[in-house]
Amino acid sequence: MDTVTSAQVINKDALLRHWLGHRNLTRRVIEAFPEKELFGFSIGGMRPFSQLAIELLSIGGPAMESIVKGEPLPYNEEALRLITKEQILAKWDEQTDVITRYFNQLPLERFSETFNLFGQYEFPIIDNIFYFIDNEIHHRGQGYVYLRALGIEPPMFWERD
Repeated sequence: MDTVTSAQVINKDALLRHWLGHRNLTRRVIEAFPEKELFGFSIGGMRPFSQLAIELLSIGGPAMESIVKGEPLPYNEEALRLITKEQILAKWDEQTDVITRYFNQLPLERFSETFNLFGQYEFPIIDNIFYFIDNEIHHRGQGYVYLRALGIEPPMFWERD
């Protein structure tokens, strides 16, 4: 006789801790860049890390707010005019708080609900959240390459506290 059981692999609090751990690590990558290189250094035509950080800032917090409020707002990277590392780090901390606040307001039942993210991407909310995390990891990897090319040792990727 087959018995179907349902087991939870990760709970909501653990998922948020996982995401915030990645944000902590990405923040340390931003900190590791000298100011000039944060805004001007790139390899192979890729964007400077400041622009990658601004992309991440334009996604996580605004998207979680949009999801919780049920209002698919357009993606708007151009709204952020951050021209110093200090401004990026301050905005990073602010948006991390926004992510935490709205994530905690999202009822567990809604994670499987389809949401039209930025009016463009029609996926279940959980898939959007995984995208936010995956996109950050992807861009942080670019930052690691930049830092190594600059002769700067990046933070250890497993240190997410």
